[in-house]
Amino acid sequence: MEGMAVREPHRLRRPHLPHRPHRPHRPHRFDVYIAVGGLLGGLLLVAIGLGTRPSDDPIALLDGPWPVVVPLCVMAGCEVLRRIAPRTALLIGTAAIVLDTLTQGNLFTVLMYTDVMYAAVLYGPLASARRIQWITGLLTVAGTLVPFAVWRVPEALLIGVVVGIVAYAPAATGWIVRNHRDAAEAARLRAEQTALLAEIDRAQAVTTERARMARELHDMVANHLSAIAIHSTAALSIDDPDTSRQALSVIRENSVEGLAEMRRLIGILRDGSGDREPAAAPTLGGLEALVDGARANGLDVTLAAEHGEVPAPVELAAYRIVQESLTNALKHACPGRVTVALVRRDGMLDVRVRSPYGRRDGPRAPGSGAGLVGMRERAALLDGTFDAGPENSCWTVRATFPLVEGEPV
Repeated sequence: MEGMAVREPHRLRRPHLPHRPHRPHRPHRFDVYIAVGGLLGGLLLVAIGLGTRPSDDPIALLDGPWPVVVPLCVMAGCEVLRRIAPRTALLIGTAAIVLDTLTQGNLFTVLMYTDVMYAAVLYGPLASARRIQWITGLLTVAGTLVPFAVWRVPEALLIGVVVGIVAYAPAATGWIVRNHRDAAEAARLRAEQTALLAEIDRAQAVTTERARMARELHDMVANHLSAIAIHSTAALSIDDPDTSRQALSVIRENSVEGLAEMRRLIGILRDGSGDREPAAAPTLGGLEALVDGARANGLDVTLAAEHGEVPAPVELAAYRIVQESLTNALKHACPGRVTVALVRRDGMLDVRVRSPYGRRDGPRAPGSGAGLVGMRERAALLDGTFDAGPENSCWTVRATFPLVEGEPV
């Protein structure tokens, strides 16, 4: 039916699960740029004779400017490996920085070593990153306390400062950046999982709404269509003008009522904006009219209702079960009396419909079994029970619903 279709749920998208960082097999272009830039800058300082220590420094065991080039080139190679092999680059770079301390030194060698240390913590395994933090921290403390204890001069403290700047500071910076990166990845994963759960909830809500719409549509329209089918079959099989006129009258009445029910359902499905509101849901107060309609369709029905006030969901479910039971009696029951009884006892509402059971000679309307499924679903949604089957030459439909004491909801 046009205007009643529910939009198909979007295909559920699986979130990207966390995985181990993919380590590239080729050097990153940015790393190559850093290595080339550091190497050219260091060679420029060598060419102009600018080092980190004077040539007569007793620590500089290798005299001359050119021994500086060896650790510089090695460190530039470590920069190329900063992503693809961070731990190897750090080990080789540490050896190169030790060799650099035996020369006049080069500022770019030291700067590239700090970047290699930073990259080892950021891109290396988590266990290695933690160990590097501890090792550089201990070296900084040792570089501060041991020289001061040996020489007893304040200037000895500068050794620890240099070790902290060159080793611990870049390692700590890499650790902070790594934590922020992991936190951002975890937040992204949680957002994707939340979106997936919301999509699953939406799909389940759509499925539930479809089932509810199917039950409402079946219960509201099946009764009228069954009466139309039975009376039209009777009119075609009996060649009597009075019988045909009476059948056509019943067909017209059920057609009009069926259209009214369809309009009510469409009104419920609409937005509801504007001055016009959809009609209210049927209540147990409408059972008399429902039974009168069944009598007009040819059923001999008696009604006994002692239910009082019940919650609205139970009221709607009980009404629909009685309506569907009368429809089934119209389609399948043998001639005889149909009894409808609603009794409230011990905090439960008992709904029972009995109709004659056996072979039927008159016209019948086809059934699909959807009515029994819908009644069972209505009872289950309200934590009730449902049972239908032959009992003492009668077909009995029985449903029980728990009631909430107090005001109906």
